[in-house]
Amino acid sequence: MSMPTAVVVGVGSSNGVGGALCRRFAREGYHVLVAGRTAEKVEALVAAIVASGGSAEAALTDATNEADVIALFDRAMKPGGGNDPADLVVFNAGNNAVLDFRKLSAAQFEDFWRVGCFAGFLVGREAARRLVPLGRGTVIFTGASGSLRGKANFAHFAAAKAGLRMISQSMAREFGPQGIHVAHVLIDGGIDGDRLRSAIPAMVERLGPDGMLGVDAIADNYWHLHRQPRSAWTQELDLRPYKENY
Repeated sequence: MSMPTAVVVGVGSSNGVGGALCRRFAREGYHVLVAGRTAEKVEALVAAIVASGGSAEAALTDATNEADVIALFDRAMKPGGGNDPADLVVFNAGNNAVLDFRKLSAAQFEDFWRVGCFAGFLVGREAARRLVPLGRGTVIFTGASGSLRGKANFAHFAAAKAGLRMISQSMAREFGPQGIHVAHVLIDGGIDGDRLRSAIPAMVERLGPDGMLGVDAIADNYWHLHRQPRSAWTQELDLRPYKENY
């Protein structure tokens, strides 16, 4: 029996937003293309999904590379096993760091922009090219508090995230009337995943229970966006823990 196909771009740790999205979509009966740059992480997640009865395949992809993104969508629209072409695409790639603006190099700024914004353009463009002729599909971009405001020491991050937000808005206005649901999710707060737990354990301890966003709870909201009836689509959704100051 054929299955619908989902594409998740920007998958790292299994215990992160990308990993949670892949698991959730597989649980909903999707064949998931798990797209990321690190083979070991991507393949481990695929193995875990398959072991639990889901369907997934690894798609080693550098989202800043145009040829890689085009190849990914070629694969997504003609997936193996007789599965249906993709109708659900998530762009989740991004990086972050605290950097003094005076010491920020041109190369660093460009790298953050390429990963956080330019890659989103490539994924969004290919998704539009493939989904518009079909007249259906969902494209979701992962944003952050930096999408709305630039904090001290985060100019590089905010610039990329703000640009990605504008891509999502422009796409929604251009392709919504053609049947494509384009949404942007603002994740406002720390994410309870491997990255923060390994990098800043003191912060995790300080925030306490429910002080960070749970990755599975985030994935629930992405699934909700995909399942919304087209008479009431959400373009932007903001998520934060109940303790978050905003």
